[in-house]
Amino acid sequence: MNEHERAELARLLPPPARPELSSDRHRLLRGHLMSEIRDTKPARVRRGKLGWVAIPALAGGLALAMVLPGGSDGAASKAPLAQQQSGQQVQGGQPAESGSTTLNVAPVAAVQLLTQAADTAAGKPDPKPGKNQFVYVDSLVSFSSTNLATGETKVDAPHRRQIWLSVDGSQWGVLKEEGKFGKGEAAAKEGDKRPAPRPDGGLWLDPTKKPSIGAPTYNYLAGLPTDPDALLKKIYDETKGQGRTPDQEAFATIGDLLREQIAPPAVSAALYRAAAKIPGVTAVEDSADASGRHGVAVAHVDSGVRTEWIFDPKSHEFLGECEVVVAEGDLGKPGTVVGHSAVLGRSITDKPGDEPKQTNA
Repeated sequence: MNEHERAELARLLPPPARPELSSDRHRLLRGHLMSEIRDTKPARVRRGKLGWVAIPALAGGLALAMVLPGGSDGAASKAPLAQQQSGQQVQGGQPAESGSTTLNVAPVAAVQLLTQAADTAAGKPDPKPGKNQFVYVDSLVSFSSTNLATGETKVDAPHRRQIWLSVDGSQWGVLKEEGKFGKGEAAAKEGDKRPAPRPDGGLWLDPTKKPSIGAPTYNYLAGLPTDPDALLKKIYDETKGQGRTPDQEAFATIGDLLREQIAPPAVSAALYRAAAKIPGVTAVEDSADASGRHGVAVAHVDSGVRTEWIFDPKSHEFLGECEVVVAEGDLGKPGTVVGHSAVLGRSITDKPGDEPKQTNA
């Protein structure tokens, strides 16, 4: 067989198989990695699908491992509402392509809920913070980490999490969590510009020198398009190649932008309306956040886990998130709740670490 024949045979044969981890195993590995990184030097990072703005030095990556309830077998939220219609529109007899920003491809019930949430967000007053002020978000969360040697998953008890983020990204932020970080950080090394350790146990978060869709500031969010189609296109463009699918990454990114930040009302409304255009978004008739508040939700499934954004059934205010296993795997049986969070309040403060007298959820 000559060189040309060998090349032609190689072209015709399928590529050799290679072992790959299951999607659930990927989640467990990622969770363990993030828990290990929590003990390294703090640095600002983007919130990820199962995490928050946190402390590992992974610019543009996930933050802490996973957001979990107080146990691994929490009660599941109810299944998605029956679709009043598929919501999948067509062009020329063909389904709209995944990632389309021109067609509304979410089921009607989810579209209606996200529209109501958008209307609520649009009616809020604009905080118009000064550039030297800070966005403050008060949450209830619980994280998990996995021991790779034993496969055992350790779940923290639900605890309070407070974060202060510079409005324009130029100043040091602060992260405080109950039961985390000890009393004060390690002393700064020579030449380190990090401020002195905080006696309250809070961690300093690096300034955001280059805000982006994955590491936003209030001022960055204020500059985003308020047209839902243009906004969703920007999100797809800037997250291209990230996540398992473009649609899953778009949904996760919007969730990130809504969770531990404050945005101008018009931008918040546009984010909800943009989410209604993501394929695979459905509605859930009943779900509960980490504080036990029940509400209606919109959801998206990825790797056997359904991520739910929960809203107050009357005011349509964003309450928090819940994540539920929907396919058998390493994370547990279908119906197992593997993620919880609750937003307790949001506000604008003058200094990092200062708690406002009143907060608006």
